[in-house]
Amino acid sequence: MLLTITTTGTAGRPATDLGFLLHKHPGRAQSFATSYGDAHVFYPQAGEDLCTAALLLEVDPVALVRRGRGKGRGGSPDFALAQYVNDRPYAASSLLAVALRTVFASALKGRCDARPELAAAPLPLRIAIPALPARAGGGRGGPELVRALFEPLGWRVEAEPLPLDPSFPEWGDSRYVRADLTGTLRLADALQQLYVLLPVLDDAKHYWVAPDEVDKLLRAGEGWLAGHPEQPLITRRYLARRWSLTRDAMERLELARLAEADDREADDVDNAVDDEAPDGTGEDTAGTGGAAGAGGGRNGGEEAAGDRPVPLAVQRRDAILRALRDRGAARVLDLGCGQGQLVAALLKDPRFTEVVGLDVSARALAVAARRLHLDRLPERQAARVRFVQGALTYTDARLAGYDAAVLSEVVEHVDPPRLPALEHAVLGAARPGCVVVTTPNVEYNVRWESLPAGHVRHADHRFEWDRSEFRAWASRAADRYGYTVEFRPVGPDDPEVGPPTQLALFTLDDTPPDTPPDTPPDTPPDAPAGGLPAAEARTAGTRTRTAGTRTTELPEGGDHR
Repeated sequence: MLLTITTTGTAGRPATDLGFLLHKHPGRAQSFATSYGDAHVFYPQAGEDLCTAALLLEVDPVALVRRGRGKGRGGSPDFALAQYVNDRPYAASSLLAVALRTVFASALKGRCDARPELAAAPLPLRIAIPALPARAGGGRGGPELVRALFEPLGWRVEAEPLPLDPSFPEWGDSRYVRADLTGTLRLADALQQLYVLLPVLDDAKHYWVAPDEVDKLLRAGEGWLAGHPEQPLITRRYLARRWSLTRDAMERLELARLAEADDREADDVDNAVDDEAPDGTGEDTAGTGGAAGAGGGRNGGEEAAGDRPVPLAVQRRDAILRALRDRGAARVLDLGCGQGQLVAALLKDPRFTEVVGLDVSARALAVAARRLHLDRLPERQAARVRFVQGALTYTDARLAGYDAAVLSEVVEHVDPPRLPALEHAVLGAARPGCVVVTTPNVEYNVRWESLPAGHVRHADHRFEWDRSEFRAWASRAADRYGYTVEFRPVGPDDPEVGPPTQLALFTLDDTPPDTPPDTPPDTPPDAPAGGLPAAEARTAGTRTRTAGTRTTELPEGGDHR
């Protein structure tokens, strides 16, 4: 089993620098013991202009059989037919991938203590694999599959099928390919891609695939796997078609992609579940797509029977449902659905025939699915609801064509410079018949006894608007995208500071908007924070004060969804 790596040199960088990166001296051959045989590293040529490093793996078939016994091991069909006579010693597979990780561990990590600048620089590389299995997948195999996996990564691929027997061309081609990959990239990136894609092409692993394989895949695929067009096939095959592991990996990859699109860390995005709430099902959760607000403490809710205050979370959901019923909506999007409280309320009303909950947090969606017992719902009821993972700061074709969309306690979790992107994605691209937006009224914060002065209601809030700021933002967005807007209070409407929550109901106008909806808005030069100079000034100060703080516990039924 052979793989060669070749690079060319320049006047200022000799080709033999490859030895520094691989941590293997070009002047001598080295051998390394692996679980399935010996790996040898040697240099067929090593000059200033051209240098080639070769990795030769001598597989011990007996050791392979002995270590491969047991359920789930040796997943190739060859092992079922002939355990001792197969292609494992000759064709590149997961055995070679493990040898790469064993022999070139430092190079895989991009470490070169002697020449750190060398490890960070792209190199002209040519990787040759004389016998590469390429099992069919998705109707493709052979050279086509090799190109589909490597070309999106920037490689120029030359692949030709190997005949079953050159003496008998009428027998046709085998499932093996001779492959040459040429490209300019960091050596560490090239090795990471080979580590993942060699077993993917073979569609088999010689060892039991445990849950830690997901972490290995995500580490090796960092920076390229999330956006690869063949990501589902790569993930499924690398994890030996274990559905639970594949689903976990796909969710984490999607989260990484969404976080990168929003220029945030994945941990900051996937925060719509309160880890301190038992089983992650508490009401007090917050996230980039979740809702946030305040509970019904003093003056925080209308008095119900027995002088029990109605939590503001309940009042908010009731106000949203009233607005949707007023507009006759049947197919509704809950954008930033968090843990599914509003989705559950919508499903209780049969007039809402289709409900889609969208959130960037995979954990929140999992909690929502458990809360609604989706796996046990009757078929007709289950057909009404669907959860999807996604972000609201870029357009999504899945959101088009609905009667209504709800942004319940969402906008305040978005950085002000990103608000124009959210407006365009929802009002400009998805264009539902109506949109309900709720957000805290910062003026009402003085009524919360447990909320320190100057603090927002939740640590993840990027800002909180007063009534005039909210109306200015909503009116500006409505005018731009061809909506009319009306405002409604949610909760007790205090004569001095207004209601605790403010609601805007956007209704699509028959007249065309001033600006074509397929054009994202430019941020006005005099309003660097999404057209909200006053809010931006407040945001800057608030972030400084609340950095590193925990969620403030508000009285009686706070709902930071």
